[in-house]
Amino acid sequence: MTAMRDFWQDSGYHLLERSERGHLRVTDDYLRAYFRRPEVSPVPESNEAERQLHAALLRNPREAVSEERLAALEDPDAIENYRLVLAFRDRLTAADSLEDCYLQIFLAPGGVSLPPLFLDQLAHVIARAMLEGEEDALHVRAAETFFRAQQVTINDGAIMAADAETVEMFATTGGFGSLGRLVAEAQTPLRTIELDVVNETNAEIYWERASRYDTVLNLNFAGAGLDALCRVLERWVKHFLDVAVSIQPVQKISDERWVWHIGLDVEATKMLNDLYNGVDVGEGRLARLLSLFRMEFQDPSVVAPGIAGRPVYLALAMTESGQLRLKPQNLLVNLPLAERA
Repeated sequence: MTAMRDFWQDSGYHLLERSERGHLRVTDDYLRAYFRRPEVSPVPESNEAERQLHAALLRNPREAVSEERLAALEDPDAIENYRLVLAFRDRLTAADSLEDCYLQIFLAPGGVSLPPLFLDQLAHVIARAMLEGEEDALHVRAAETFFRAQQVTINDGAIMAADAETVEMFATTGGFGSLGRLVAEAQTPLRTIELDVVNETNAEIYWERASRYDTVLNLNFAGAGLDALCRVLERWVKHFLDVAVSIQPVQKISDERWVWHIGLDVEATKMLNDLYNGVDVGEGRLARLLSLFRMEFQDPSVVAPGIAGRPVYLALAMTESGQLRLKPQNLLVNLPLAERA
């Protein structure tokens, strides 16, 4: 019997429990991980009140913390950091699951009030749970786009997405950390490091470096990388909403009855809105469009009246600087479902 692949050990997945539905339940150990983060761990300058609060929250990470107790920390930065983490903790513990918490954040009136870091961490661990048992490395690599920004380069027609943070690290340190930064500051040429493109032939290289986020995904039309992205987007919808959809790349939208679209990132949302309204987007913006998709529902009855039986069009685009910042929540909160109509 083959053991299941393990990956993304940094997601916190192993600290959580699964419900019968397969969703994630928060645990004390998961909450403790947040109180162990450097943003809220005591430093030499911390006063006794801060040290006592930190120790108390490690003992019982669900303990209530009053404003008076926070004020006793005296350091404004420490107070703000604790306030943010405690607000996030309270959201996690109030929800039935991490998935419910994630949806509630985006569906709540007044907009999103949590820092993007927390949202990415939720997407990270939920995607990890969704992919439990996955054997296709391309699917796992494609799902990295749900919680990590990608730096896109287009060479000779090849659309290559690399982890933006990893690209930045290599650009500034050559992959050698603080030593590399010193070398760079001394204007000494760094050794060039080329990141590996994961494909169907070499997919095994991914597993031993999954938590390094240092592989590249090819997003060319009709390629295995873009197909993998379609498959994990389908699973994302199914995992949260128990709605089965089919997503396929298309080269253009030729539909006189185009009725609904969803941008998978900020740039794509603006572009689809303009295209739908007949606004000229210009060649420069169109060049940043990475992919279009057609999404169909396996059960048309789950779709709002007037839209049932019609496809939903999706798009993926990069910024002027070549960054792709996927917003997987768009695919959940903007679906034209009958129950929301």
